[in-house]
Amino acid sequence: MKDDVDGEPTYRRATFDLEYMINYVTPGYATAVFDAAMGIQRVRTTAESHHRIASVEVMGRHSGYIALGVVYGQPDLILIPEVPLHVDLIAEQVLELYDRQKNVVIVCGEGLKGEDGRELGAQKASTDPAGNIQLSGAAESLRHILIDCIGDDFFQICRRSESASAAIFTRKVGHAQRGGRPILFDRFYAAQLGGKSVDMLLEGQNNAIATLQWNREEGFYLDSIDANALRDQWGHIHARYVHPRFYDRDRLAPSRTGTDYLLQIFSQALGHDDVENIRRTLFDSGNLFRPYHSVNTDVARRIRYLSE
Repeated sequence: MKDDVDGEPTYRRATFDLEYMINYVTPGYATAVFDAAMGIQRVRTTAESHHRIASVEVMGRHSGYIALGVVYGQPDLILIPEVPLHVDLIAEQVLELYDRQKNVVIVCGEGLKGEDGRELGAQKASTDPAGNIQLSGAAESLRHILIDCIGDDFFQICRRSESASAAIFTRKVGHAQRGGRPILFDRFYAAQLGGKSVDMLLEGQNNAIATLQWNREEGFYLDSIDANALRDQWGHIHARYVHPRFYDRDRLAPSRTGTDYLLQIFSQALGHDDVENIRRTLFDSGNLFRPYHSVNTDVARRIRYLSE
């Protein structure tokens, strides 16, 4: 289809297909979703047993892909930064869910925006080590919005809590999403992409990116792309936003296309060794006596030895 933008014709696809995506997924995403989804399942038991509403924040300053993937943890509502918060819609759905099941779990990306288009988490004057303005928390801001919208009377009539403030709580999955042992999907394809990058260098390619593609015939496969194809006019590469076809704005949940996207990644994302590793290492009796051993310590010792 052709559109005119400032008098210049531009082209876009009439239909969306997952096979058109450049770099279908980045290694690390599956592990982050795994950790966040596990956290959501644990929050659910608290919300359910105490008849409360949980607002849980996951990583995603500009992109809602982690929040989208956390659907595997079975939250009731998912809010992503790409879609500004519709206060009346979410308040209506929260009340309906609470009336039916006496608990609600909401997941939101940290960069969730309000109806005015501004990031919901109040900004602080300080910045993080990467230079980004720090946010006090979208989940906490959402909590205050729900407190104002629902009010104390609703919970008192339900005899579930003394006030909205007591009934609605927040949690952040935090840095747990970006640490720990990667799961099978990430370990395998990170190694594959590393090997592809070396091959590209040996072939004389530069300013290029190794990509992980997907199609219906082959599944996941490796390819490469000129890095300039991903840059804007100023040479910057930006976070990839969740495609509008991936998210249902009315249900506040992944759409059919969104679930199809996730299925390709997570259907076989976990390996037997992931569970076996937990069984063997977490409650290893040696952990009671041995301090944590870091490979960085060994590297530092070797550097010190060589420098001497």
